[in-house]
Amino acid sequence: MNPLVAVVGATGTGKSALSLDLAELLAADGTPAEIVNADAMQLYRGMDIGTAKLPMVERRGIPHHLVDVLEPREEASVARYQPEAREIVDDILRRGAVPILVGGSGLYVSSVLYDFRFPGTDAGIRERLEAELDAAGPGALFDRLRAQDPAAAAAIGPHNGRRIVRALEVIELTGEPFGAGLDAESRPWRPSAVIGLRLPREELVQRLDARVLGMWSAGLVDEVARLRPSGFGATAARAIGYAQALAQLDGELDESAAIAETQALTRRYARRQVSWFGRSRDTAWVDADDPARVRTALSTVRAAAARLPR
Repeated sequence: MNPLVAVVGATGTGKSALSLDLAELLAADGTPAEIVNADAMQLYRGMDIGTAKLPMVERRGIPHHLVDVLEPREEASVARYQPEAREIVDDILRRGAVPILVGGSGLYVSSVLYDFRFPGTDAGIRERLEAELDAAGPGALFDRLRAQDPAAAAAIGPHNGRRIVRALEVIELTGEPFGAGLDAESRPWRPSAVIGLRLPREELVQRLDARVLGMWSAGLVDEVARLRPSGFGATAARAIGYAQALAQLDGELDESAAIAETQALTRRYARRQVSWFGRSRDTAWVDADDPARVRTALSTVRAAAARLPR
């Protein structure tokens, strides 16, 4: 039996490259590996540049799952993602391979690693809250969430309107804090090895700012213009970079303002990722610029495998 492996960390730390290198080392050692995407925005077909999605030719022949499975007009949700990802992970394990869960969407990663359970939904409550969000923005809703569930507010942040709406919906439905049903990190779903990539803050900021400039140079605005006729759902339209490219196309932002706003939001998102993944006591942290990071990751996987029952 093999462990479930997760490669986590902030945007821009090199998770995709490490996962590919690790998969190749495992294969050379006689154990094939397959990658399972845990980046919510990489679920979307055609949203490539702004999500730093690896093109097929750069995947080194390693199978990738849950990439390009939704149209941008569809709504992604962790409650939908979790059972699909877990079914794929179990299938990979049954075939004697190693599943490598890769991504920076903290709740998506944790929903697979741990025994997370998701409350149901109520269309009426959701519609009312989303109308408030569209009319007034996330500020007032965030203040309400902070008053009702400070821990959830701190984890979500004041700008992620969709997750604020979901948290308030769950609180109204259950009468409990949003996090009450998600406090699962002491209950692993499968034996796992979690490898985290980290960088000093100054270096990470430089990488992120350069990455955003690269997105515009690579044609993000043209990509958004091509996708727009088929429609963007609420989730895709609010994705960092895509929302700003849409605003640029509409003349609401010029290019320099769109880039600056995307850089600021990306830095803020990375801080939340660092906070989210930094809570776990089980993560083996590796410096993203350490030349030995792949061998260190392989040692972590081997140690996890050695602890499994024979």
